[in-house]
Amino acid sequence: MTIPNSDGGQSPITGQVLFYKQPQPLSAENHGGLGVKQVAQPFAFLREAHAVPVTVTEFGVCAASYPIIFVGDERTPVAVMGVRQGQNLFVDDSGYVTEDYYIPAFVRRYPFVFAADETSDRLLLCVDRAAPMVSNQPDVPFFENGQPSRFTNDAIEFCKEFERQRRATLDFVRMISAMDLFEQKTVAFQPRDPQGREVGPQQKVADYWAISEERLNALAPDKYLELRNNGALGACYAHLVSLLNWSKVIQRAVRTPPPGQAAA
Repeated sequence: MTIPNSDGGQSPITGQVLFYKQPQPLSAENHGGLGVKQVAQPFAFLREAHAVPVTVTEFGVCAASYPIIFVGDERTPVAVMGVRQGQNLFVDDSGYVTEDYYIPAFVRRYPFVFAADETSDRLLLCVDRAAPMVSNQPDVPFFENGQPSRFTNDAIEFCKEFERQRRATLDFVRMISAMDLFEQKTVAFQPRDPQGREVGPQQKVADYWAISEERLNALAPDKYLELRNNGALGACYAHLVSLLNWSKVIQRAVRTPPPGQAAA
């Protein structure tokens, strides 16, 4: 991790990350007068995200709130927070995540993020300059006397730990893939009228990858012990338990009109 020198040198950064509109390498030269302030709707940026990446160490606590599924060629684990593009069913009108529901670390690190430096293999600490809580009249500054403030140092440590857990998640996915434990699944729901009668055909919510409980139980003893001994087995079962939350998400979707559509 690197904070650019105070001369303001800006290295090119690569990649696009969900939520971040204007990430800039954090420096005392360019951001010395900035910091964060309290905002009325701290998680308003989460409203349009129906799925959020999670790390393997979060599976246990996340499983109490949302389905955890694997998506894409990379089998990225995500917490499902909605069934429609652009609609999060767990963020209320005040911009807060519904009480008692888990907020993934991917969300909690905002407005900070690591970005790759094209000129080296290092990571740069960046801040989303477009974030509503980033202000030139901050409650908490990014820098004090030209040095990172305690708040910024805490953010650095949080992002470092997130990066470690992100890499551990990649290792977990590779292991599950190597053991051929992934299977494709589909989730759908039956629309019903206020009296509970079926209305129209079933509607598909998502196609995704999941760990197969059948394949997991059929593993050779040495492979099963390998998962247990490296701590991956608990994550596998947390994922399987989390899929019971599909009904919770679908019920919320049935009660909530699509974005831009008034409630009946």
